[in-house]
Amino acid sequence: MSISIQTRYSSHPEDFSNYPTQEIREKFLLEDIFVPNQITGVYSMEDRLIVGGIHPVDQPVALETIDQLKAPYFLERREIGIINVGAKCTIDVDGESISLERKEALYIGKGVQQVTFHPAAEGDTLLYFNSAPAHCAYPTRKISQEDAEVVTLGSLENSNHRTIRKLLVNSVVKTCQLQMGMTELKPGSVWNTMPAHVHDRRMEAYFYFDLKDENVVSHFMGQPDNTRHIWMKNHQAVISPAWSIHSGAGTSNYTFIWGMAGENMDYGDMDMVKPSELR
Repeated sequence: MSISIQTRYSSHPEDFSNYPTQEIREKFLLEDIFVPNQITGVYSMEDRLIVGGIHPVDQPVALETIDQLKAPYFLERREIGIINVGAKCTIDVDGESISLERKEALYIGKGVQQVTFHPAAEGDTLLYFNSAPAHCAYPTRKISQEDAEVVTLGSLENSNHRTIRKLLVNSVVKTCQLQMGMTELKPGSVWNTMPAHVHDRRMEAYFYFDLKDENVVSHFMGQPDNTRHIWMKNHQAVISPAWSIHSGAGTSNYTFIWGMAGENMDYGDMDMVKPSELR
């Protein structure tokens, strides 16, 4: 098979506060997302979100079912969101061929049986995806950057001037519970999601990219009064439970993809934490 998905179990916040550095990395960090001619990732018990990467190099890669799903095909009871972080490529969805440019998104709904990812004609095909359980079927749809709902927040003075592109949100495309978007920091800005927040109604996953090899991001997580951090490199992802903040600061500007699944679809549902209250 060309698909390999690990299972990661949920953690209690009181247990998390006692984890050493290596255990935090093992439970929450996804280091090697892009493996040649493979679909790789993690099946998280946090709202049963699957997070991973797709990297066809010299042959097509099919979205096959996995043992965790106990289903005849991957999307029998699931939806999937895909964002292209590499070269222009083609994806076949039940016989329909869809071209996806860099930083464009594709939503594929419940019930689609055959999905195949093709190598790019030039450059690397690098596709990041999130998949969540789905209760009904919505149509496949490509979302360009022009289709996205765009918000610019922060300031250079506070090192967090950024543009948020809401790609797979209910104001742009109909989904069951999955939401995804992309945040690009302006040159000179390094902080994301500041002020920090939590939302007990849904978990989140972050994927960092557009980082040069010599640069890193320190991603902060944990309860607001008891935080920890994970040092992350380009093309790595992190799982954030509903009780955890999800914020970061890098040694340069960068781009990250956020994905959410859980109780509601309200993007603005955030329990804000003042920076002075963080511990």
